[in-house]
Parts: sequence; structure tokens; C-alpha cells
Amino acid sequence: MTLHTLKVSVGDQVYLDHNDEEVGAVREVARDHLIIYVENSGDVHIAGPAVKAAHDGKVVLDAAKLDRDVLAAMRQAHQRETD
Repeated sequence: MTLHTLKVSVGDQVYLDHNDEEVGAVREVARDHLIIYVENSGDVHIAGPAVKAAHDGKVVLDAAKLDRDVLAAMRQAHQRETD
């Protein structure tokens, strides 16, 4: 299954494991990866297997399949808003 099969589109909001708060947005869709803009961190590369679901303009990522640094950046996406 490719990312295009999942109907991922540029501009879709990105979430971690069905969290209520988005961590970024899709900037580019390739056959086997996404480029996602993570708030407060910039663009990151996400391998296709890390995408758990995609529907209704939302992309849900599997945190267990993400690089440690990418996961840390996503978990801190809104930190400046609360500081």
C-alpha cells in the first residue's frame, strides 16, 4: 500500500496516535514518505510505514515507528504556546 492509496494530501493535518491536538501539516506526498511541517521545528521526513491512518484531511502517525528526534519535536510542537 502506498501513501497515495491512503489518500494523503498536501495540507492535511497531522496527529500522533489519534491525539486531539495536531502536530503539523503535510507539505509533500511521495510514494513512500511524507514531508511534514512540524510546528516550532520545521520540515521532517516521515517514512510511509509510520502512517497509521489517513481520512477526512487528517493523517495519524504511529509514534512507535517514528525516529526519536522527530517524535520529540512533535511532542513539543505546541510548547511555546503554553510557556
